[in-house]
Amino acid sequence: MGIKSIIFSIFFLFAIGFFFYNIKRIISYLRIGQSENRLDNIPERIKNVLKIAFGQSKLLREPVAGIIHFLIFWGFILFLLVVVESIIQGFYYDFNFSFLGKIYLLITFVQDIFVLFVMIAVLAALYRRFVIKVPRLNMGKKENLDAAVILLMIFGIVFSMFGQNVIDLVNNDFRYAVFEFKPVSMFISKVLFNDSNYIHVAYYEFFWWMHVGLILLFLNFLPYSKHFHVVTSIPNVFFSKLGNEKFIPKAIDLEDENAEQFGAADIEHFTWKQLLDGFSCTECGRCTAACPAANTGKKLSPREIIINIRHRTEEKAPLILKGDNENQLLEKTLVHNYISDEELWACTTCGACVYECPVSIEHLDAIIDMRRNLVLMESNFPPELNTVFKNIETNFTPWAFNWQDRANWAEGMDIKTMAEDPECEYLFWVGCAGSFDARYQKVTKAIAKLLQIANINFRILGVEEKCNGDTARRLGNEYLAQMLIQENVETLNNYGVKKIVTACPHCFNTIKNEYPKFGGKYEVEHHSELLMKLIAEGKIKVNNESKKKIKVTYHDSCYLGRYNNIYNPPREILNKFGSVELIEMERSKDKGFCCGAGGGRMFLEENEGERININRSREAVETGAQKVVSACPFCMTMLNDGIKSLDKSNEIEIKDIAEIILENVIVN
Repeated sequence: MGIKSIIFSIFFLFAIGFFFYNIKRIISYLRIGQSENRLDNIPERIKNVLKIAFGQSKLLREPVAGIIHFLIFWGFILFLLVVVESIIQGFYYDFNFSFLGKIYLLITFVQDIFVLFVMIAVLAALYRRFVIKVPRLNMGKKENLDAAVILLMIFGIVFSMFGQNVIDLVNNDFRYAVFEFKPVSMFISKVLFNDSNYIHVAYYEFFWWMHVGLILLFLNFLPYSKHFHVVTSIPNVFFSKLGNEKFIPKAIDLEDENAEQFGAADIEHFTWKQLLDGFSCTECGRCTAACPAANTGKKLSPREIIINIRHRTEEKAPLILKGDNENQLLEKTLVHNYISDEELWACTTCGACVYECPVSIEHLDAIIDMRRNLVLMESNFPPELNTVFKNIETNFTPWAFNWQDRANWAEGMDIKTMAEDPECEYLFWVGCAGSFDARYQKVTKAIAKLLQIANINFRILGVEEKCNGDTARRLGNEYLAQMLIQENVETLNNYGVKKIVTACPHCFNTIKNEYPKFGGKYEVEHHSELLMKLIAEGKIKVNNESKKKIKVTYHDSCYLGRYNNIYNPPREILNKFGSVELIEMERSKDKGFCCGAGGGRMFLEENEGERININRSREAVETGAQKVVSACPFCMTMLNDGIKSLDKSNEIEIKDIAEIILENVIVN
């Protein structure tokens, strides 16, 4: 073994040893989190990894940044063989993978091309961060320095690999051309050097040491950098919640007599996966850029929530592992000292942060868990919620209406309750807003009339219906939420309900996606889905004659769109009418902007920054639409208030999709 191999062996073993020491250290931090099974449905998890991690599907939602990252990511994947080859050459100088034959020929060709792509991508990333200064990437001097160091190391790794290729081709008189095909390196070597000129081996050695040195330095810089996501992002995607589960808060076992904590006050109350989220955050800011609270001047930044979880983990976990109970840091808590109450209560649970995150971080779980701590452990919540919780507990609705008046809207409509006759095809789950809100009662009646026109055999629960539990659950009152859920499930199961239709996306999402965990499994449809189906089947006939066009824009409910991927039915309905010209808002479909009412925000004052509903209503006004169509009672209320605040009530009308259908229905 030569002197080079001895020096490299020492250097390599130390670097690898230090890297694995840091991996072990961080894994030990994750172990202080609560246990959670994330190994179910392995095929679906692998599919997620292929699509999100390797396919970069979420990053590519923003094309420029997405392409830059795609090239850097895939460059690293494709350079792995070169990295392994270079490291083995530290022990065996003449080693290469040429024995792979034609496969090696293809590999060297792709790698040589990607060298240019990666170098261009790195320069573009530096340009975006330090010249254009994209706002969501600006995290301060320390973070910018971190990003600069990482990007320059990547550039150095690729540049040194390029240097090796060029000099190797010249020194070996292109003798590897039989099993290597490096067109870019070959072109540059011929331009810069005469084929017969020999370049001293020291130049090759310089580039080789630069290459492996930067690789090992990069590897050991990662655990101390926000770019540790290079290591954790693929596992984080693999262990992330599947499908709609990512928007569903995990249930608390309230009957656990040994439980000393409900919700999360500090890092040890989170699960290991929630702590892994902290170490997987890329700090790209996509979550905060999409957040309605952050966009309207609130303190909340989903990115900061996750970063603070990581910082607190790095700070407190070593003390917990050492059993250092005397340290002042243990007297602090994540909630209050690192994350303020105002941040937590500003969240609308719209899901935009989760939807946009390129590494599948679950911000909502963390926020709701911290809200649970405030409500269940500290009884510390905004004063407005005292009334809301009391109303839900006594009247089974967030409003102060008498629960016995829940079916008053149906008087004179010849609609039976389940108690009167449970034999039906559909249960029409009306919801609290549909039962008590004067404006949305009109929508409820419109839906009922349309179902009658289509000869659908349906019933309502009437006074037996209670709030679905969504508001209480998102506000952190899991005890109250589970009480409502269990009582509703018992009622529904007693009647043998199979199919449910509802106009409220919050009812729809909760009954469809959350009730099954409590024994309530039903076929649930949103009214826009069912009405579209009835129109398609000809059971509801609508006027599609071309008249004077009315400009209409449609607002996507977060709980209908992002939560349940229902974007098309309302639009398909609107496009059925010859008198309607559908105009999309700039932020629409899966990039739609929240109305501001979700997560219990419907019942909280909005005193900080611009009101979210005004921000959204202004966007609707800017389309020039004469009508704004929604499919959610909360959205309708918030948009109505927003349009009024903008003094546009005389110009723009807010309508539910059911009302639009009823206006255009043809009755035989």
